Amino acid sequence: MKAWEATVRKTQAAAKRRANTIFGTTYVAHASDDESEVPAEPQGEPVGDVYDTERFLSNGDYYTGQWGDNFPHGTGKYWWTDGCMYVGDWCRGKTMGKGIFSWPSGAVYEGEFKNGYMDGEGTYSAPNGDMYKGSWIMNLKHGYGVKEYSNGDSYGGDWCRGLQEGQGKYQWKNGNCYEGEWRNGMIAGKGKLIWTNGNSYAGYWEEGLPRGNGTFKWPDGSFYVGNWSKDPKEQNGNYYPSGSSIVDGNVEWDPQHVYLEDMQECLICPNEKVPVLPSQKKLAIWRSSKNVDPSARPRRLSVDGRLEATSDSPFDRSARGAREDAALTLEELSARGSPIRIPKVVKRQGETISKGHKNYELMLNLQLGIRHSVGRPGPPPSLDLKASAFDPKEKVWTRFPTEGSKYTPPHQSCEFRWKDYCPLVFRTLRKLFNVDAADYMLSLCGNDALRELSSPGKSGSFFYLTNDDRYMIKTMKKSEVAVLLRMLSAYYNHFRSHKNTLLTKYYGLHCVKLNGPAQRKVRFIIMGNLFCSYSIHRRFDLKGSSLGRITDKPESEIDSNTILKDLDLKFLFRLQKTWFQEFQKQIDRDCEFLEQERIMDYSLLVGLHFKEPASASDLIPSGGRTSTDNGESGSDSVSRLSRAQMDKLLLDPAGWASIKLGVNMPARVERTERTDEFQLVGEPTGEYYDVLMFFGIIDILQDYDITKKLEHAYKSIQYDPTSISAVDPRQYAKRFRDFILKVFAEDE
Repeated sequence: MKAWEATVRKTQAAAKRRANTIFGTTYVAHASDDESEVPAEPQGEPVGDVYDTERFLSNGDYYTGQWGDNFPHGTGKYWWTDGCMYVGDWCRGKTMGKGIFSWPSGAVYEGEFKNGYMDGEGTYSAPNGDMYKGSWIMNLKHGYGVKEYSNGDSYGGDWCRGLQEGQGKYQWKNGNCYEGEWRNGMIAGKGKLIWTNGNSYAGYWEEGLPRGNGTFKWPDGSFYVGNWSKDPKEQNGNYYPSGSSIVDGNVEWDPQHVYLEDMQECLICPNEKVPVLPSQKKLAIWRSSKNVDPSARPRRLSVDGRLEATSDSPFDRSARGAREDAALTLEELSARGSPIRIPKVVKRQGETISKGHKNYELMLNLQLGIRHSVGRPGPPPSLDLKASAFDPKEKVWTRFPTEGSKYTPPHQSCEFRWKDYCPLVFRTLRKLFNVDAADYMLSLCGNDALRELSSPGKSGSFFYLTNDDRYMIKTMKKSEVAVLLRMLSAYYNHFRSHKNTLLTKYYGLHCVKLNGPAQRKVRFIIMGNLFCSYSIHRRFDLKGSSLGRITDKPESEIDSNTILKDLDLKFLFRLQKTWFQEFQKQIDRDCEFLEQERIMDYSLLVGLHFKEPASASDLIPSGGRTSTDNGESGSDSVSRLSRAQMDKLLLDPAGWASIKLGVNMPARVERTERTDEFQLVGEPTGEYYDVLMFFGIIDILQDYDITKKLEHAYKSIQYDPTSISAVDPRQYAKRFRDFILKVFAEDE
């Protein structure tokens, strides 16, 4: 290997001098006689002749192996000038199959690849001596795996997106051992730790430390039981000496001893960070020598097969970051059972806020303020927040003069003041939601402008989308801000207790006060966009009420961006059994929370991505029977995912990596027909469609105030009180829950 590398290095200088075209010198050996070594062609354009070649590429990279249609295809070796190397299987320019990727640092991954990612079963050896062997999804440890640390520690158990999560066992080199639950790479939940001296703690944990009910035992049989906390003010319990149930003797034993001494020898080794991932490595510039447009700009092809974005790129899949790539992986998995016809690209919602737009300066102010708020240095937030952090008076004002100040940069917008509401709480919420601060700022404050949705909502609020569609910004009334601040503590605790909650995620609450005679204040909330990964063919806003709950657009004007309502719904949503059971439980928990907070008028936003549409209006049934053109009844001739294949997809780690309750959920919808125009839930027809579902509870800031009470009283005179939206929170929660659990059902 060293001799080969030395040879390649010597040829690089000559290759660059000879590269008067896109390629340097190309040596073609012979056509491949062993077609069995070539991986199966993916759907799409077939690969032409596959042959063995050796290429010294114009940027100094080197490739040797099988080649077809202008990219590696088969088995081959690619060596980058920075020292990274891949040896293994390729498919249409992507690392696909089994291979070995090595880094100049000495790190090595050997295992399965998919679409350029470490994906499947594989072993990673880090430069520091750490070694992981187990399951991977898109460059991350995910599934079951065993990690051997260089210091002698080891962990065997469940992983989720690169961190220990689920059930696992950690063995320290000195003999101490923990077995139990993990969350986000830390001991959390219920578990037991046994020290080498025989002491043990069994109970609840949080962030790697005992927290909650637990029992500490000594080898002689004595034990301490009670509520544990690192804060002495929150702990209480009783000590029971050996052989006695009466507290006597060592009554002054302090549980803080466990935190200050025992836990100090039980530190978890951090997980290594890979500086450059295989999917981030670019292949050299190349272009076919046939039919080359000399004016065309050269493009770089990445290992995952995507060219730089251009209008004529046959490989561009409109993927925007890892979240779309995760969705694409799921789509490709679906294709195992059914070829998917990718729908036409739908026009993106909203108008780009460019210079000259009436809200251009407001957008600049907003981005300046968010960059200041998120980038402000401070200690990492603890998930245990004091009550004072939730005080509505807890807010920070910052002045942004155009010339800049000690804390703010100069800018080209007008002078304004910026307010952060409960900044510590929202910083902690972003941590709870696993939001990276740098990614968050890049989405909201990067070079790309925001997009303003064409019309305000029913409440009069305006909505803005980030360019990557990950976040939505909504302007707020003062009353809505007051409601959120009032319920913020309960909202925070609800998310801590229920990680699968369907409630809208809020990331920041701010206010811009514009200078000038009007002294206008614009309050706004930043929240997650539920529909940020797939193109959505149908959108529904469901409340369980019937009055006014129908779209006033004619059928010809309804498109994929139209928000349909309760009386427009012609489907039953069928979830796989385990997901449906979790959905039932979570709807009950979320409705109970909203009822306790006196919230009403919320709705379930549902998005459907049909897996096999030729167009948004041409849906292909996945089961049952459909009428043919000649009027005869026959089974659908288009290949599709069967229920068994759908179950397999749900059980396949590569499929469920990106699935969580309400996000990327494979499901089936059954068409229904109404016998009455005001019937909320129609009769099932037995006609099914395979879909991916996205859903969540939105508009959770309307309390049952005097305005809503008057609205209820007025409309009750004219209409059936049960059909109107404005009702008491208890009645609203019951009606909403009952309706949602009628339109959602377990897949048979």
